[in-house]
Amino acid sequence: MRIAAALLAACLPGLALAQEFVEANGPMSDDDFYNAVSCGADPGGECRKPLVKWDRLGPIRIAVRQIDDAYLGGKKLRAAAALERAIQALNGADAGFRVVEVDAAADAEIEVFFFDLERGDPIAGTGIEGVDGSPLGGASTRVLFERETGRIRQVAIIFSTTLQIRAYESVMLEELTQAMGLMTDIRNPYYDETSVFSQDTNASTELGEQDIMALKRHYARP
Repeated sequence: MRIAAALLAACLPGLALAQEFVEANGPMSDDDFYNAVSCGADPGGECRKPLVKWDRLGPIRIAVRQIDDAYLGGKKLRAAAALERAIQALNGADAGFRVVEVDAAADAEIEVFFFDLERGDPIAGTGIEGVDGSPLGGASTRVLFERETGRIRQVAIIFSTTLQIRAYESVMLEELTQAMGLMTDIRNPYYDETSVFSQDTNASTELGEQDIMALKRHYARP
């Protein structure tokens, strides 16, 4: 979906950029699909990214920290509705975690920003080292994790004014799904209409069967 996703290691300075998508053709096996979205592996190949996930007893809290005046009116209402539906979809996947929205000033593990910035502008205003200063996509997800354990500590999701309002629902769902640790898209026409991980479309507004499978596998108890 032409977003910018990156991992930020807690014990290393700077941003660790990695490939944004895996290329494939036709239906993928569950193993290949999961390995692609969870660690950037080509079909039948090895992981190219670390496996990262949340390890919390309580719910994962989401707060919209800032929404600039450029989003007032229809964009703000559409964004709020998209966030509500994305939370419902993730909780409805019954994948072993729960996400909840909290007030803007409350403690939260996932922070969402709607900045008056265009695609390609340097991110500014999150207050998170390694996030501010990095280039903004149509929407961008940045994941802070512990290098030794793969435990996610914090996520920032940043939207740009370049992203068209009709894409909010699909992109919000993808961003939050990626915030669960599934950080790689798939370039494969087979999934253009059926997966939030499609690299080339914003068509999916619901989690596909293999999207849900990947979430459940990622958070399956040993």
